[in-house]
Amino acid sequence: MRILVIGGGGREHAIAKALTKNVAVEQIWMAPGNGGTENFCENVPIAATDLQGILKFCLENQPDFVVVTPDDPLALGMVDLLEDNGFQCFGPTKAAARLEWSKNYAKEFMAKYHIPTASYHLCLNAAEAAEYVKTCPVPVVLKMDGLAAGKGVVVCKTREEAVKAQKTLCKGKEDQQVLFEEMLTGPEVSVLCFTDGETIVPMPAAQDHKRAFDGDEGPNTGGMGAYSPVSDYTPAMADVCMHEIFLPTIQGMQQEGHPFKGVLYVSLMLTVDGPKVIEYNARFGDPETQVVLPLLTSDLLNIMIACRAGRLARARVKFLDTSSACVVMASGGYPGSYEKGKVIRGLDEAAKYGTIYHAGTQRRPDGTFVTSGGRVLCVSSLGRSLRQALKNCYKGVEYISFDGAFYRKDIGSKDASISKED
Repeated sequence: MRILVIGGGGREHAIAKALTKNVAVEQIWMAPGNGGTENFCENVPIAATDLQGILKFCLENQPDFVVVTPDDPLALGMVDLLEDNGFQCFGPTKAAARLEWSKNYAKEFMAKYHIPTASYHLCLNAAEAAEYVKTCPVPVVLKMDGLAAGKGVVVCKTREEAVKAQKTLCKGKEDQQVLFEEMLTGPEVSVLCFTDGETIVPMPAAQDHKRAFDGDEGPNTGGMGAYSPVSDYTPAMADVCMHEIFLPTIQGMQQEGHPFKGVLYVSLMLTVDGPKVIEYNARFGDPETQVVLPLLTSDLLNIMIACRAGRLARARVKFLDTSSACVVMASGGYPGSYEKGKVIRGLDEAAKYGTIYHAGTQRRPDGTFVTSGGRVLCVSSLGRSLRQALKNCYKGVEYISFDGAFYRKDIGSKDASISKED
């Protein structure tokens, strides 16, 4: 089989690497890919959001299967376009992916199907939001409707923070819709689920670390590291989530006439009143993918094909009963402005302690790698315990260097298992 993977981050690197385990795979293209994927894929210089460019490539090269991973092309309807032209795809349609690209729709959907989530108030434009923020309950969470690369959510503990966040989210966009949400408290977990529109199979729960700096300080990012499984997500909690959240979501999308096929990512807050949905994503998460897929012992391509064909109930989906962790290395200044072109050193030595997933990198003709993005690399390791997995990650990270590099040193430190002896 010849496969096209859309995207170019660490998540896509992890997906493509997992796909190579299927012996039937003879060719993987990545559009656009990154420096690290050149080692085993053919990178195609087409932006993930260039629908017509991707379609032209498919018509000329006839891939047997297309994996559409990032949120933007899903929201633009890439799966619809390619399927209409005869290409088999893994990923939800534009209508199904609306669970992610419209936070307003997602909240209305959860209310309609009685799926537990935070209470909220919707403002239809910037002027309405500017007025409501003066009297809204605080603390409060502000969310802009639409996609924002993981940076469209601001947690505000004070009125002053809320006013500032509203101005930032609506700056230059008078028609920007804003959700004001109750701030939930408790452990936050991400559960990625394979689904064919009827059957849903959760992967091991993961916990992302969104803030840029140790102690959950600094601005929100696309994610600075993750680990799996999560101690707070017990089998009893998983059972509640399956029956109160996951199944009702899939059944609700069927009733809406937009069956969801692909990966449904559910961000959860485990509150004292039970699990509640923070938000949905319509694809693999980043960096959660880099900790969950290394645990997968079943064939990823076969699972993806089963999801598209409506045969997930008969597919084998098994995971290792061990721990996985990853640490993201970012460019100085991220998630704000940062410089590119910094030479990366120590990759071969770091690889002795885990898998190095490339995200914002380019490969020079002489074989050296340089930075080309905010999140540059992700070091992912397994271990018999979370403590061991993290130890392996940080050993790998210590070998890697580039000017301005920074990373969080407290990934996974709050998990209950860390306090126990290995």
